[in-house]
Amino acid sequence: MRIFSHATPPDFARYAAESLKTENFTLIDIGCAGGIDPVWRVFGSRLRALAIDASVGECRRLAEKEGLPGVEYVSAFAGISPDHPFALRRIGKPEAARNVWPRMSAAHTVERRGAALSGATDQEKLRQSIWWLTETADASNPLVVPEMLSQHGITNVDFLKIDTDGNDFGILNSFDDCMARLGILGARLEVNFFGSDDDTNRTFHNTDRFMKAHGFELFDLSLRRYSVAALPARYELDIPAQTLTGRILQGDALYLRDWASPDWTETAANASSEKLVKLAAMFALLGLPDCAAELLLVFRSRLAELMDVDRSLDMLAAKIQPEARTPMSYKAYLAAFESDSPYFYPKQSKR
Repeated sequence: MRIFSHATPPDFARYAAESLKTENFTLIDIGCAGGIDPVWRVFGSRLRALAIDASVGECRRLAEKEGLPGVEYVSAFAGISPDHPFALRRIGKPEAARNVWPRMSAAHTVERRGAALSGATDQEKLRQSIWWLTETADASNPLVVPEMLSQHGITNVDFLKIDTDGNDFGILNSFDDCMARLGILGARLEVNFFGSDDDTNRTFHNTDRFMKAHGFELFDLSLRRYSVAALPARYELDIPAQTLTGRILQGDALYLRDWASPDWTETAANASSEKLVKLAAMFALLGLPDCAAELLLVFRSRLAELMDVDRSLDMLAAKIQPEARTPMSYKAYLAAFESDSPYFYPKQSKR
């Protein structure tokens, strides 16, 4: 499920994409039903995407309508090698302990609608969150994505997305020895807010620990509430999913490299200038123009080889002033902040 709808319009990101000289932007989307996030299409001909989903028909449909030659769809269940240390440690344990889903009102609606939707199109089944009723790939032959990347000669990845309604944490752990080697800059991961203290459980705290250990910081987190069937709340959407009230059950966590921080000076120094451009573009696309601006300032001298940094800062400043017909330049915007302008505070109602 997509989040971060507050994303900055892609003026700066488009400029950043056009500034790339030798590198592509590589996306790995595991659980791509509904299509890859449109924000990444700003990279145009430089976009390389490997999109994976268990639904055979959905991958076929997406491939038929795809307009960019660099986007490939693969129908498979992603997984982890059975001899991986994480997989061995998880033997006999559930992926999601203390699973509350059967008690949720959405689960009851899905079960009730299942029979009626058995003859629906795969697309409608996916929209209704009952993907297992579609034609699916062979679950007994899971795809270990890092192995596939190696076989395809893909040595550089910029963004990883995992949302499979299943073995997400196992799939994430399959990347444990290649996160740095692949140069992954960011990831969007579905997380659970229920579960046990077991370190193999698909929970937010385990996901956060894994990502922090690999040099990422948490930059955004969505919360989805689900009511229990004992007293169903109204749904937020026109499908049985999150509700207006209820316990927080799931969300999507956005992790990115925080290379503007002094903590990561050495790591950032070893990254290419085009990697820095792509990281700045990610920040802008994912609703973090302030972080993009900080990155441009810290690495001004390096990025000046590829782009006009002052022009870029003006673009980012403009996007943080969506209500302004004539937005302030970056310098004017900072000057207004330093002068404690009323612009930065809530407007006081007249009494």
